[in-house]
Amino acid sequence: MDLSGLQKLQGRDIGASRLREGLSTPVFQAVFHPVADIDANLVEAWSDLAREASEPNAFYEQWFLRPGLSQFDHQAELRLFLLWAGEPFHSRLLGLLPLGPVSRFGRWPVPHVQNWMHHNCFLGTPLVRSGYERPFWEQLLDAVDDSDWPGFLHINGMTIGGPLDQALRAVCGAQKRRCDLVQSEARALLQSDLSSTAYHEATLRGKKRKEWRRLGKRLGELGDVTFGHHMDDQDLAPWIDEFLELESAGWKGENGSALDSAPETGAFFRQAITGAAAAGQLERRDIRLDGKPLAMLVNLLSSPGAFGFKTAFDEEYSRFSPGVLLQIENLKFLDLRALQWIDSCAAENHPMIDSLWSDRRHIGRFSIELKGMSRRAIFYGLRLGEDLMGKIRGRDIFDPTEAQP
Repeated sequence: MDLSGLQKLQGRDIGASRLREGLSTPVFQAVFHPVADIDANLVEAWSDLAREASEPNAFYEQWFLRPGLSQFDHQAELRLFLLWAGEPFHSRLLGLLPLGPVSRFGRWPVPHVQNWMHHNCFLGTPLVRSGYERPFWEQLLDAVDDSDWPGFLHINGMTIGGPLDQALRAVCGAQKRRCDLVQSEARALLQSDLSSTAYHEATLRGKKRKEWRRLGKRLGELGDVTFGHHMDDQDLAPWIDEFLELESAGWKGENGSALDSAPETGAFFRQAITGAAAAGQLERRDIRLDGKPLAMLVNLLSSPGAFGFKTAFDEEYSRFSPGVLLQIENLKFLDLRALQWIDSCAAENHPMIDSLWSDRRHIGRFSIELKGMSRRAIFYGLRLGEDLMGKIRGRDIFDPTEAQP
């Protein structure tokens, strides 16, 4: 995009429509907001939006996204798409999504527009105030259509089957605009009305439960084993130091993928966890032997659910499976009854968590057609190539919404 095109997008009304509710006629205003211009007023509106989001996404809340923007590289034209109920900053914020143009689609040099996610961001579902799902997509699609950005719109990492997926498909259907689910995965989800003990008994075979009890008993023979549970910022800084040190001491440290392997990822983790604690949205658990941490985990809370963000364990004690013992302790989340579910954020078919948590949450990638002949040519050409490669490799994309009765 040239400078003139970029200036057209910044800070002005790029989409307006009226929604009639009785006698009131509020005007939606959509803007692409530069990420460098986030101020206290936007943060306040952003936090209010997150509290009333149709679908929670801790990874797009201000205390998580802002550290990522400050620490990680992103495209120069990355913007926050903001949908306001009326005049920007003088009305309620109805929706937010970081997005911008990129030059590659996976390994292919295909320009398109995509929501921004970094390697430690595990969900790309937009933050949208409940009840405004359809206006959000209508305004977003109009705004990107009217921009100079190339190709098609790609939404990465969105919950399949949720209100925002349903609204997106409905809007695209009404506009006769293609919206294709191009990739999906199922990851472990903890959700049940059972107690932690009853859930554990229902999910794992008796032989497995006996094995975990045996390992816990053997570990206890080495010293004093304690389980820690924290939902505040007490002793948070040293706890973070311990976590980073524990993770770096294992295989992630050896291959350079630990958080503390790079200054920017270490700083990001400290800032995000501190921000989550300040917002009252942090849960920490650990298992210790004579005060020494053997396994630690971080959950990010975003009502009505939570997200399993990071775990680390001491590989010298792997014969006792401290990570599994801590995840069994983590089942006590069910007893608290404060929230409804935890998304593991783990890879599909994860060998450990998939055996402990029986439910699944489906996350997908969506490619959406934009207006314009050149854009349509890119979209249809890419989709034809993807379909061909899928047939050659025998790859099917599972859409759980089509499997529902």
